[in-house]
Amino acid sequence: MGGRQSLGLPPGTGPHQVACTDVMVGLKQKSCFFRLYYPCLPHESTEQPLWIPEYQYCCGLADFLNLNSRWWAALFNMTYGSCTVPVSWNGPFQTTGSKLPLIIFSHGLGAFRDRSASATYFYKAESLGNDSSKAVLEKEWIAFQKVQEGQKEFHLRNSQVHQRANECVRVLNLMRDINSGKTVTNILYSGFELSVLKDSVDLDKVAVMGHSFGGATALLTLIKDDLFKCAVALDAWMFPVRNDLYCKIRKPVLFINTEKFQTLATVTKMKQLSSRNSQTKIITILGSVHQSQTDFTFLVGALLSKVFETRGTIDPYVGLEVTSQASLAFLQKHLDLKEEFHQWNDLLEGIGNYVIPETPFLQSSL
Repeated sequence: MGGRQSLGLPPGTGPHQVACTDVMVGLKQKSCFFRLYYPCLPHESTEQPLWIPEYQYCCGLADFLNLNSRWWAALFNMTYGSCTVPVSWNGPFQTTGSKLPLIIFSHGLGAFRDRSASATYFYKAESLGNDSSKAVLEKEWIAFQKVQEGQKEFHLRNSQVHQRANECVRVLNLMRDINSGKTVTNILYSGFELSVLKDSVDLDKVAVMGHSFGGATALLTLIKDDLFKCAVALDAWMFPVRNDLYCKIRKPVLFINTEKFQTLATVTKMKQLSSRNSQTKIITILGSVHQSQTDFTFLVGALLSKVFETRGTIDPYVGLEVTSQASLAFLQKHLDLKEEFHQWNDLLEGIGNYVIPETPFLQSSL
């Protein structure tokens, strides 16, 4: 398919204006670091957050792609350094008249912000001279962890996926504290008061989502805390999860696969879950590739998309729409949302122009 090809992240299409803020609570490698998205009031400010907010992330992305970071980091920075996310930065929170569901999203290995990512950082306190009562906060960057010679990749990625799932649980616990009115100190405070979120989150409506490595994280997170009611796994990379853990996943999961990433072995693991829970669904979006469910599919032009395989034959906007509609239909069902998302329930059965149920081994003509 052809369609819209302008480069840039698409704006949201929901009923609310959206804002975000960055949150880091705690020091060193036990800190909790995430970006919080929330509905916001209309306001005059037009400030939007940068998609890649610091140069070190460009270096991490180059390392993840096994490219020369000296040259490619500069190229990434030149190309994407001014790219913004189409949401308001620290916009005023809007109450909606009812408590909001909480969706915790875990990204893939090539994204940013956690210790198993292409790059992230935490803060440490450095004393000033001999006065231990005075200290300044300094960033300490963590580079992408590659598999070393003689090291088994499974052992590295398995430890990381557990770490990532534990981070999702820490975010949930932090949001629970904020919701209860506890004072939470955000090291990255930049104008948004977390205290305004008191009593705004419905902790009976909590789900976890993720892409690729984050999809595996979402599965494991369901085992870690019973407050998570369901998971949406976008083209999950099943490799890091031990086989004996699948029997412990009893909550509903929606697997939204792309056409050219999964294998017979990984789909067999997914079917282990769907065979034990009729509410677990597996669908495949035709004409899509692994990066079709990421920002990169909208930000890479036709030439580079062939090099890095960031686009399939499906229009990226159509792929995003199908992914969003299927996810919303699934979340409404299992979080008991009072919306109209059930209109897309057919997608959960693989019924639609761009989807098929379960198997990704059919090559489409899209």
